Amino acid sequence: MCGRYAASARPDELVEAFDVDEDHSDEPTRSLLKRPQSPPPGEPDYNMAPSKQALVVLTRAPREARESAAEAAPTRQLRLLTWGLVPSWAKDVKIGQRMTNARAESVLGKGAFAKAALSRRCIVPAEGWYEWQASPTATDAKGKPRKQPFFVHRADGDPVAFAGLYEFWRDRDLPDDDPDAWLTTFTIITTAAEPGLDRIHDRQPLVLDRDQWWDWLDPDEKDPEVVRGLLEYSDPGRFVAHPVGRGVGATSNNGPGLVEPAPAEELQGVVDPMTGEIIDGATLFEG
Repeated sequence: MCGRYAASARPDELVEAFDVDEDHSDEPTRSLLKRPQSPPPGEPDYNMAPSKQALVVLTRAPREARESAAEAAPTRQLRLLTWGLVPSWAKDVKIGQRMTNARAESVLGKGAFAKAALSRRCIVPAEGWYEWQASPTATDAKGKPRKQPFFVHRADGDPVAFAGLYEFWRDRDLPDDDPDAWLTTFTIITTAAEPGLDRIHDRQPLVLDRDQWWDWLDPDEKDPEVVRGLLEYSDPGRFVAHPVGRGVGATSNNGPGLVEPAPAEELQGVVDPMTGEIIDGATLFEG
């Protein structure tokens, strides 16, 4: 699963990194949050959580061409979308809370994702993602396995490009000219965790390499076998992971400090994802 990630790049940085043609990140979009998003949408967010608006890269025909039915080459765009996919047929936007992730193994056959998988694919840029490891030896105050957050990112320093899907939902209770009549949402595709990362969690986001971006973003590429090949992509060894402070567990916490390594003395019963050894900093420092 992927339930939190760090999105530290600003729009201008993403425009350059992902060869974006049109930057629409400053356009107002419908939000599902009851309170203003913090940090504001489009600003660096080191604790991106479901229901927030996030920067997403997609390829789509310009609006003018769609409205006039004229032919025009699709353009690569940067937009703010809400995390948690709401299918076009949904009666309630709350369904998006259960659709923050989509499994790569079944996405082509599931009604909520199948059409989007063939024609509405996107890339979700990130610095890296968080995952929680259940300790095999340490327990919390309730007697349950203690969970240690990790931050996972590319070893080569390249931006992380999550494979995603997006969808449009029309609010039939609002008139056509209401800016909130349309809600655009996305989901992050996950796959089986590679060796090493599977010591943290059994799932991980599907991360695309640069040479795959074009095919993944191409809305004209509707061949299920081509899409299936991208969904099955695996290249172990691209990522490194380190334990981070438990503050990332609260969505109110933010800032670059969240991705910094946790002090060794805070680690209790943590399994090193690379070696499988158990680290217990508290015991180590006591000795």
